[in-house]
Amino acid sequence: MQVRAAGVTGARGSAATGDDGTTLAVRIWLWCVAGLVIAMVTVGGATRLTGSGLSITEWKPILGAIPPLSLADWQEAFDKYRQIAQYKLVNKGMSLDAFKVIYWWEWGHRQLGRFIGIAYALPFAVFMLRGAIPARIKSKLWLLFALGGLQGFMGWYMVQSGLTDRVDVSQYRLAVHLTLAAMIFVGLVWIALDLAPRRDARLNVLAPRAVAWSGWLVGLILMQIFLGALVAGMKAGLAHNTWPLMDGRVIPPGLFVMSPWWLNLFENALTVQFDHRVLAYVVAGLALWQGLIAVRGADDEQVRQSGFALAGLVLAQVALGIWTLLAQVPLGLALAHQAVAFVLLGVAVWHRHALRAVR
Repeated sequence: MQVRAAGVTGARGSAATGDDGTTLAVRIWLWCVAGLVIAMVTVGGATRLTGSGLSITEWKPILGAIPPLSLADWQEAFDKYRQIAQYKLVNKGMSLDAFKVIYWWEWGHRQLGRFIGIAYALPFAVFMLRGAIPARIKSKLWLLFALGGLQGFMGWYMVQSGLTDRVDVSQYRLAVHLTLAAMIFVGLVWIALDLAPRRDARLNVLAPRAVAWSGWLVGLILMQIFLGALVAGMKAGLAHNTWPLMDGRVIPPGLFVMSPWWLNLFENALTVQFDHRVLAYVVAGLALWQGLIAVRGADDEQVRQSGFALAGLVLAQVALGIWTLLAQVPLGLALAHQAVAFVLLGVAVWHRHALRAVR
């Protein structure tokens, strides 16, 4: 039985009926910003893994764009860093040249954040003044603008947690910071897809539950990104480096040794890594099921393409995760694992959007 959908208009408010030059420009802008978010997440991961995130101890949204320009400036920045616990307990005796290395990582991370803010705000203002933004997405774009500002504040709030008696940042704040970036990324991708030309979308034999579960898949990937940030924040990936078993057990002892029990979900490194593993299996199973149903049961090209990409990417991400764990989290593999997580999230959003068009 074949069902023909009426496109992506109507109550669900989807894609535009055409793709003139102005609409195309808005779409390209949104895709570029989404790409910059992936770059930002990757650089942020490198900053964390190199222990560079606390090297700049002040938050100056404007003047902070200017790095130290003289030896005296460098010495002043270094002296401020030497006052925090990370230097005293981890990097005591570090040379000025070594400090410059971690400083440039964090400065580059913050600079990229500033650049993303400009890359979003300036075109947004121009498009608004020219009347190029469709009315139905204006509020969504303003919301993303507000979330971007909140993300900048959240970044500094995260850094603050490591400037006291800690030698690193709070895993709670790190997880919120990364998950907020993922939510912004989802918004950018969804709106860009919404502006694509309407297509004649069809279904052949596609289970209705696959449409509903595509939304759950996006939510589960967001949750997995949150758990991944907890693993990273607690350096939980540096222990229990065996697979498929953990310490020779399917369910290792010590998962809920902390009291109250829920504290284990956030502060017990063993439990956090175990949860991250289990949710990875759930996400992989659901993504493969979505891919199989879409490829075998849809006449719509976008549904088939997104389903195929979803299945392939989730297998690649699982393999990367296992490799990263077994290799004890080397920089290159860890960054690839984090970046592919966002690409997988984007493909899941694409798949969800394509399915909504044919529901």
